[in-house]
Amino acid sequence: MNGSALYETFARAPLAFDRGEGSWLVTDSGERYLDFAGGIAVNSLGHSHPHLVAALTEQAARLWHVSNLYEIPGQRRLGERLVDATFADKVFFTNSGAEALECAIKTARRYHYVNGAPERYRIVTFEGAFHGRTLATIAAGGQPKYLEGFGPKVEGFDQVPFGDLEATAKAIGPETAAILIEPVQGEGGIRLLPAAMLQKLRALCDEHGLLLIFDEVQSGIGRTGKLFAYEWSGIEPDIMAIAKGIGGGFPVGACLATDRAAMGMTAGVHGTTFGGNPLAMAVGNAVLDVVLEDGFLQAVQDKALAAKQALASVVDEFPSVFEEVRGTGLMLGLKCRVPNTAVNAAFRDAHFLAVPAGDNVVRLLPPLTVTVEEIRDGVERIRTAAGKLTSVNGAGGAS
Repeated sequence: MNGSALYETFARAPLAFDRGEGSWLVTDSGERYLDFAGGIAVNSLGHSHPHLVAALTEQAARLWHVSNLYEIPGQRRLGERLVDATFADKVFFTNSGAEALECAIKTARRYHYVNGAPERYRIVTFEGAFHGRTLATIAAGGQPKYLEGFGPKVEGFDQVPFGDLEATAKAIGPETAAILIEPVQGEGGIRLLPAAMLQKLRALCDEHGLLLIFDEVQSGIGRTGKLFAYEWSGIEPDIMAIAKGIGGGFPVGACLATDRAAMGMTAGVHGTTFGGNPLAMAVGNAVLDVVLEDGFLQAVQDKALAAKQALASVVDEFPSVFEEVRGTGLMLGLKCRVPNTAVNAAFRDAHFLAVPAGDNVVRLLPPLTVTVEEIRDGVERIRTAAGKLTSVNGAGGAS
């Protein structure tokens, strides 16, 4: 056999980690890296959080899997807690964000079907979006690099320019079922939709009898300083897909919906073998135990403000490397003037981990439990990396 036994679909960094401790990852040789990648916004409570470890090990000693042929008490409990904390009335548990989006798409289409309008299946989406890697979700995202070579694009998605309300209104027709949007684009480059735009999308949906779907796979579970980003906008979606942070590193996703939106999702029309299994539910409930504690989300907001202010000073100091700070909460991005791949590599050399994104941005997605001291440490590592990039490129820093 030549090379690795694995598919060659990942351009992996030449790093392997042996263990994690809070905001840190440690290699088998003992090198420590400050982790502001967070498994791509997954490790919401950092690495090896004791409450999550205890919940998982306790459940693993009792029961791993039974399937959805039977009642799963942890699933019922987590569903009720998510309903109590959000706009939703119903929850369907999945293993991933892409599956949560598939459920959201099916829920919206099925809603119109049971209401006597089966022709209403099309969904308006936005350029720069990322909704997953299944055939339907790459069609929803619409990015050519993800669609190429996989046959005909799944029908039913109409893309409009990011944040263009007029184009959105024009895209709505007699076959339109829903509008699907990320309140903050993650993979697209930490691009925020203003609250006023989200409010206008809600009004458009109400005017035309559409469902509004939010993709909060990356922005949810405290990442923006609220439990979900929609809470900043003053409006509520009809359907919402979540994942990543709700499992704190364990594969968990969910589709949340109002009773009205979920009315077509009756017995037998959708299913999952692993979704909502006892292990996943134990961890999901443990994550909520921490995130819903009094003061936790306020602390995220406070740390986020400190991080954004410190990063703004680095942008001012190295204008040849960085253009601006983007984002909200602990979902931040640095728009780069040099290739973001080079910036990310320089960060890695400084033992600091981040995540490249679209629009030449590097994402900073630390655990919500990151300390102010670790934020200062991270900013100093960014400064060190920027200084080296400046000298390599022969460009000046702040003038």
